Amino acid sequence: MGLIERLFGKKKTEEEETMANLKIGIILGSTRQGRVSPKVGEWVKGIADQRGDADYQIIDIADYQLPFLGTTEGTEPGIAAWNEKLASLDGFVFIVQEYNHSITGALKNAIDFAREAWYNKAAGIVSYGSTGGARAAEHLRGILGEVKVADVRTHPTLSLFTDFENMTEFKPADLHLTNVNAMLDEVNDWSKALKTLRQ
Repeated sequence: MGLIERLFGKKKTEEEETMANLKIGIILGSTRQGRVSPKVGEWVKGIADQRGDADYQIIDIADYQLPFLGTTEGTEPGIAAWNEKLASLDGFVFIVQEYNHSITGALKNAIDFAREAWYNKAAGIVSYGSTGGARAAEHLRGILGEVKVADVRTHPTLSLFTDFENMTEFKPADLHLTNVNAMLDEVNDWSKALKTLRQ
């Protein structure tokens, strides 16, 4: 072991460097007023930040003010900014609400506004709704496959009846902590592996 390593500790392996540099976006999938997705997203980020294994960022699609796809010339600054943000990330966690058995129109529109920026990356899904948002998550998996995003198996589902007081105030049960961490393990493993395809 060299002097630098003796003084400052063992040199990081290439794998450790890749993992430490991962950037994971936690994408809020709703833009409506009164939404609870920011609270769910912050809860996931709070768990993720304790892990110290990646740079986790909240990504709010509402901030980009995306028009409906195909209704403008596509020159709005938010479109370019959205693609640049996605391109800078190695993986994603989608916070998904179930509307009429599917994802929100805003999330579908945001996904459609990018293409190559999604390619060869990994994603986890945290969903909520009357049935845990499971149907919305299944729809999202099909969409992600089309844009070459590898979605991971572990899927925390939050119930409006047991994880929200009066269906509005977010109070997640402790049992979800295990599933969120397992999902993040998978997102990080797949993001690390897929990052090698993009280098």
